[in-house]
Formats: sequence, structure tokens, C-alpha cells
Amino acid sequence: MSIEIWLTYLATVFVFMVTPGPSHLLMLSNSMTHGFKRSLATAAGDLTANALQMAAAGLGLAAILVASQHALTVVKWLGVAYLLWMGLRMWRQASHASSKAGAAPSASVKALCGQGFLTSAANPKAVVFFAALFPQFIEPDQLFWPQFLILSVTYLLVDVMFLSSYGIGASWIASRLKKRASAMVHRIGSVFLIGAALMLGLKTLRDTA
Repeated sequence: MSIEIWLTYLATVFVFMVTPGPSHLLMLSNSMTHGFKRSLATAAGDLTANALQMAAAGLGLAAILVASQHALTVVKWLGVAYLLWMGLRMWRQASHASSKAGAAPSASVKALCGQGFLTSAANPKAVVFFAALFPQFIEPDQLFWPQFLILSVTYLLVDVMFLSSYGIGASWIASRLKKRASAMVHRIGSVFLIGAALMLGLKTLRDTA
């Protein structure tokens, strides 16, 4: 793969990442309520789902998903409901955030990772996206899989950078609010989660219209 093609792809991914998606809003929420270090588990779950979606695209499964629009819609609405449920639950827990410890009970790393994975996996159409994006930058006279690996790793690294930036920023804001405003931290986090659910829901409505 030539450096010119790679740089063009890199710029394309950056443009795509500028507008935060549901996974980024989830990262904001978890970093604000559980701290940046613990929220890295959320990023790990998101990246794992992305890697599997890329692999599915590379193996030619995109055509299967395109043919199964009903399955796509069901999975996507389940993802919307999951995010909405988490956001509403966090809002209800806000009144308990000023407990003796001054913070909410920390979610397990496994739970945070699962949230990241499910939020990303709730958009199975990402497989179609990767299947449509990658061929634009693959040179037909070169081996397919090395190029596909470069494109996949580049995407994941850029995603890590954006997720980390959002997470660090949210954690910094939460630390400035201090313990006395922990309920506010939880309400802000719940707004991010509900916002992520609304984003997925609107996207689903547009796709099925």
C-alpha cells in the first residue's frame, strides 16, 4: 500500500470520527462516573466489536447482513433499549451518588467492557460500512490481507485516540466538579447515555424509512 493511499484513508477516518457516535458518548459517561482508567475497559469492548465487524467484512459476510434487514433492525433496537435503560438507571441513582464514599459503586471491568462491546455491536451495519470503505483504498495488484490488516489497525488506532481524548476530557471535568457535585456527574453521564440511545434510534429510523 502506497503512503499516499494510506494518508488519504487516514484523513477519511479522522473526518468520520470528528462527530462523536454512541460509543464515544458511552466512553464519556463511563469515564465521568468511573474514572478514565476504568473506562478503558469500555474502549476495549468497543474495539473488540469493531475488530470482529472488520473481520466479518473481510470474510465477505456483509452480503449476508445486507440480505437480513429484519435481523439488523432487531439488533439495533435492542442496542437502543440497552443504552436507554442504562441512562435512566444512572439518572435514578444520581440521588444516591452523595453517599458516604461520595461516588457511585464502581462497575466491574467486565461490565464496562460488555457495555462497550454491546453498544458497538448494536450497529451490525458497521460490517457493511467497513465492507464499503476498505475496497476504496485497497490496491488490486497487491496482496489483499496485508492491506486489509493495515486499514483495520489504522482505524482501531484512530478510534483509540478519539475514545481516549473523550475519556480524559470527561474525567477531567468530573474531577473539577468534586465530590459535592457527584450527583451532577451522574446526571451528566446519564444524559450522554440517553443521547447515545437517541442517536442510535434516529439512525435506525432513517435506515428503515
